[in-house]
Amino acid sequence: MSALLNQKIQAVFDEPGCDKNQGKSEKERKKGCTKQLAPGAAAGGCAFDGAKIALQPIVDVAHLVHGPIACEGNSWDNRHALSSGPLTYRTGFTTDVNEMDVIYGGEKRLYKAIKEIIDKVDPPAVFVYQTCVTALIGDDIEAVCKAATAKFGKPVIPVNSPGFAGVKNLGNKLGAEALLDYVIGTEEPEFTTPYDINIIGEYNLSGELWQVKPLLDAMGVRVLSCISGDARYKEVAYSHRARAAMMVCSKAMINVARKMEERYDIPFFEGSFYGIGDISDSLREIARLLIQKGAPDELMARTEALIAAEEARAWARLEPYKQRLAGKRVLLITGGVKSWSVVAALQEVRIEIVGTSVKKSTKEDKEKIKEIMGLSDHDRAHMIDDMSPREMYAMLKEARADIMLSGGRSQFVALKAKMPWLDINQERHHAYAGYEGMVKLVEEIDKTLYNPVWEQVRKEAPWDAPVAEVAHG
Repeated sequence: MSALLNQKIQAVFDEPGCDKNQGKSEKERKKGCTKQLAPGAAAGGCAFDGAKIALQPIVDVAHLVHGPIACEGNSWDNRHALSSGPLTYRTGFTTDVNEMDVIYGGEKRLYKAIKEIIDKVDPPAVFVYQTCVTALIGDDIEAVCKAATAKFGKPVIPVNSPGFAGVKNLGNKLGAEALLDYVIGTEEPEFTTPYDINIIGEYNLSGELWQVKPLLDAMGVRVLSCISGDARYKEVAYSHRARAAMMVCSKAMINVARKMEERYDIPFFEGSFYGIGDISDSLREIARLLIQKGAPDELMARTEALIAAEEARAWARLEPYKQRLAGKRVLLITGGVKSWSVVAALQEVRIEIVGTSVKKSTKEDKEKIKEIMGLSDHDRAHMIDDMSPREMYAMLKEARADIMLSGGRSQFVALKAKMPWLDINQERHHAYAGYEGMVKLVEEIDKTLYNPVWEQVRKEAPWDAPVAEVAHG
């Protein structure tokens, strides 16, 4: 591992805004992510994957992966981050290094690839991702990107986050460091207003940002930059002119929020767009921070009027589902902010939570779960640190849960148990953020639970039925 990368990782592990790292001793923090993963655990994503997840939603730049083609193939388009315009981010660019590059180095190939992209696509910037192979052979992507920037007159941004550096969450933060080092603060917006905010850690999965933005528009609040869902390069580059920021997604980019507060005096808070109560609280907090930074006081009255109207509309649409879903038991296997924000959302329609996973949750996330579910410090039954597929299957088969909400990797456990399952992770096809998203989530749970296919699949197979006695004459 290069000295520069090692230094950057240590800085991320010393991040004062990250409770998880601050909860460790100094010795443990220095170890970083040296803990060896169990076979198969890499499916949770490596540092390279984490950096790509965090930055690929910037839709108008070219994302060039410097490494074997498999790295790009495995990370390309595995999330439903949508764009309202440019589609450059949907093209997979890779240097596709071969055996000769491993022997002689791949820096020349990288430089040629950057030139080819600028000649043919002409994006506003090129992001270059380091991978394990090119990091191990010693390719200096910072030097190549610096030379290419000077030669072609376009920002070429190195993202030094090879997979072996650690887990996906570390990669999120290393990707964010690339933005802090090379992008944020390098452009100026045409104009600013007292109502400008940044949203950090929102990736516009299945268009969720588009369900929140109309609410902010109605408040008169402008999203100066979303980092990084549906973002344009210039928006991220001039995001340092926002008056306040909201951090979404369980501190995946806490270093961006905290360092922007430190460097540019932009206050931030962590909020959620899932669940009616949490959405309203987030809108109020945005208004409060903007007023604190100089926006007129009447913003709060406008916000409260909007919240009252939207809550009334959402509750009216949810009313028919309350009776049908009351008492239904949900097993929630997800991570980060969804481990508590979705709990709150489901409890609003009287759904019982039999368990929620906390494997990827921070200490603060766990405290919020305990508060929302009314758990004591010793009650761990509803907070699942790590549930094996076998235990998950047993819980569903014994009907201790009526439905499982999780990511795609767990779906086959539920299907094998012949139990309803709904995708709520990044591969989902529906947006669940905002008041509109909350109604959609409840609709989808209802449709999944009451789908007639479950009655059919639970029937005994015809060939397993007792053979009728044939009467002989």
